[in-house]
Amino acid sequence: MDLIFKQLGELVLGSVPTMILFILLVVVYGVLVRRPLDRVLAERRARTTGAVEQAKGAIAAAEAETSAYEEKLRKAKAEIFAMRDGKVKQWSAERDAALEQARQGAQERVRGARQGIEQSVSEARTQIENASNDLSSRVLAAVLPANVAAAEVAQ
Repeated sequence: MDLIFKQLGELVLGSVPTMILFILLVVVYGVLVRRPLDRVLAERRARTTGAVEQAKGAIAAAEAETSAYEEKLRKAKAEIFAMRDGKVKQWSAERDAALEQARQGAQERVRGARQGIEQSVSEARTQIENASNDLSSRVLAAVLPANVAAAEVAQ
């Protein structure tokens, strides 16, 4: 057993420089690699988180602007429709006024034509009566003897 302890002691004694080198290597790794790597990773994480938050903010701002533009667009469309309706009403009123004016003009022409026809009818009746009287006198003169016809005409 002493032999085992002696061998074990020699192994431990022989491994001390290796342990010291290993511990030194871990410390140097921590100082030279691990700390800068942790700093870079933390900075990267902060930048990524900041960029994500900044992107969320930009998206929210873009959505707000989109909403504002959509509202402006709705208002502009409403104004355009209102103006169009106003123009349609104005054109309808102008059309109705033109139709009424044309209707009144046509009625005036019809009244004038009726008056002209009535005047022509009365003139034609007068001419027919005169022609009828003249024709009856001629017929009587042709059919009856001259002195009877003269007596008839005198009456």
